[in-house]
Amino acid sequence: MLTLRDAGRRVGDRWLWRHLSFTLEPGESLGIEGPSGSGKTLLLRALVGLDRLDEGEAALDERPLEDWDLTRYRCRVLLVPQDPALEEGTVEENLRLPFTFRVRRDGHRAAKSDDFDRDRARSLLERLGADDLLDRPVRDLSAGERQRVGFVRAMLLEPRILLLDEPSAHVDPGRAEAMERMVGEWKDGGGEGEDRRAAVWISHDAGQLRRVTDRRISLAEAGP
Repeated sequence: MLTLRDAGRRVGDRWLWRHLSFTLEPGESLGIEGPSGSGKTLLLRALVGLDRLDEGEAALDERPLEDWDLTRYRCRVLLVPQDPALEEGTVEENLRLPFTFRVRRDGHRAAKSDDFDRDRARSLLERLGADDLLDRPVRDLSAGERQRVGFVRAMLLEPRILLLDEPSAHVDPGRAEAMERMVGEWKDGGGEGEDRRAAVWISHDAGQLRRVTDRRISLAEAGP
């Protein structure tokens, strides 16, 4: 599904990692490990086309990222950042917004603006102890509530690949475990063949990575 070939990333004159290669297989959950400052978030940003690699390439379905229209690529490969970007307005307005985008209407899922399922959104929020958030203005949300909203938005959009950057960093252990179960259900619900789903995880919690991933890659072993 997603392939990284001989990739490298540097900050200034310092290489964070080089000669990094892996293939994300259909149905797989891959963990990315490394100490603080090793470039884990930069790797996920490169995989979604927000940052450029300094060497090597990423490819989806054997097609280099540079050959994709990025808006359509990001319908398939979705980054869930630790601190999600939310627009002014209510939580519901933020969850509805992606369904109004033209790429969602014309893209791989032929989504329409009325594809937003309010009942499902409320159900997903409820599983994370946040069912009362839909009508709340995002400016009033805590860091943990914002993180849960960003996570639910990703679940609603149903990409093929999730890139999860510390998705439960601001929530308590019970809600973190609920997120883990929801990602597992999302992945198992992808069907067969090209519809199968996969995930890449970053987490400061080594126990979480052991629970949710099939294998792990250490950036400390991909140094310059």
